[in-house]
Amino acid sequence: MPTVKDAAVELFRAHNLTTIFGNPGSTELPFLADLPDDFRYVLGLHEGAVVGMADGYAQASGGPALVNLHTAPGVATAMGALVNAAAARTPLVLTAGQQARSLLTMGALLANPDPVTLPRPLVKWSVEPPRAQDVPAALARAVATAMQPPRGPVLVSLPMDDWGVELDDWDPRSARRVVTARQSPLPGAIRAVAQRLADARNPVLLVGAGVDNEGAWPTAVALAERCRLPVYGAPLEPRCGFPSDHPAWQGTLPASPTGVRKALAGHDLALVVGAAVFRYYLAEPGPLLPATTELVMLTCDPDEAARAPIGDAVVGDVAQALRWLVAATPASVRRAPVPGAGPEPVGPQPPGSPMSPAAAYATLAAHRPDDAVIVAESPSTLRTCLDQMRFSRPGSFYSPAGASLGYAVPAAVGIRLAAPERPVVAVVGDGALQYAAPALWTAAQHRVPVTVVVLANREYGVLKTYGEALGVAGVPGLDIDGIDHRALARAYGVTAHLANTPERLGEILRRTTASDEPHLIEVPMAGAAAPATTLW
Repeated sequence: MPTVKDAAVELFRAHNLTTIFGNPGSTELPFLADLPDDFRYVLGLHEGAVVGMADGYAQASGGPALVNLHTAPGVATAMGALVNAAAARTPLVLTAGQQARSLLTMGALLANPDPVTLPRPLVKWSVEPPRAQDVPAALARAVATAMQPPRGPVLVSLPMDDWGVELDDWDPRSARRVVTARQSPLPGAIRAVAQRLADARNPVLLVGAGVDNEGAWPTAVALAERCRLPVYGAPLEPRCGFPSDHPAWQGTLPASPTGVRKALAGHDLALVVGAAVFRYYLAEPGPLLPATTELVMLTCDPDEAARAPIGDAVVGDVAQALRWLVAATPASVRRAPVPGAGPEPVGPQPPGSPMSPAAAYATLAAHRPDDAVIVAESPSTLRTCLDQMRFSRPGSFYSPAGASLGYAVPAAVGIRLAAPERPVVAVVGDGALQYAAPALWTAAQHRVPVTVVVLANREYGVLKTYGEALGVAGVPGLDIDGIDHRALARAYGVTAHLANTPERLGEILRRTTASDEPHLIEVPMAGAAAPATTLW
């Protein structure tokens, strides 16, 4: 008779979950022993890096990713990275080992006392099956739940003595069942939005990660061109929802009510597609929109629609909503074409001075391969990144959706594993790198050719700038000098470089993005120079 492990292997194989991201412990050994040859185990040295790699892999592949964690300590250590995965709606199937059932009641070492509650509220569903015989059904439900819109992480706690239990009534067809779940928007609601677009004098399109998640770039472009709409990126979205080299592109909105009001002044209708309304960073008084601006959002997430503080919402599949909207909206002939917004000019670099963020990103933009993926995690320079860089292909930009540090390097490794044909560059601040340095080891061991660019300003620059905006001073713990980033990379087996000038950065970047090995480039930066307006 098949065992629980046999059934789980068959289910994982049927759903293309043969790449396992994990950091094993004793409670996971019974499952991991003698894995079939078609399974690949990607070892991470820290659970945060493990979940970050799986996050990038799932987002880039468009399917679920399988994560193997070690009972309560492993889940707890992974929670920071799980904040990003939950915010990005990444479909992760998390399995957490559990102590043997016979030892749970007495609270033995490694017994997770409440495995269902521990990962909440960062998972859509969590369970510890009541019997070993229920494990296959729980895993099947977990896969289906992770992939149902809005997608997200799920967790199954698995006692270590369940794997060898024989199943006398398991039907192998249950491993291959497919649950298809796409919620269509109401046609009448889309027709009403189309009418509002047609009637608007000066509408504007705001796009977010949901457009990229659902493969809707071409349809968003078709709508913008048909209606001659200017297009903005919604604030702090973790992916780009529109080609930023398109003539209609106006840039990314600031993450503040004041900035949004200023940008939307003169627009009588804002159509928000695949984005929250809105992700803000700084609390400010005043209305969220200009008094003459109405708002409608299209989202796959009922909760995102419900919590929006202003405007109307249509819930349903974003890609389908856009297709219907294009078909239902008459082409505009009265609106003039919208000129795009180019990058801010970058001045010359003074000889011998640290590189400015604008110069670094302008160099990355000029010397990266055309099909490169950028994974950005430098909070103090994110707006500069989005201003200087243009993205012409879907799936070209990623950032941490939940603002939990330690995302870029692991996610870059996972993205490159899922999309080996595309060069991947992680741009990370020196503070954020410390949360995810173990991912460098995984990149080296698996020969994942990612390029990690460390913007080293030797401080938590975003906190200094934020403190300035809040009017506070004298905060301790904001300087992080004394870290040898290149030595750290070499200790993990990654080749390291120093780029003191834009010319040197461009030269190294061209070589490393064509390499079949991982590389790290340290770029010394000027510190504490960013004005608050560059953040929001």
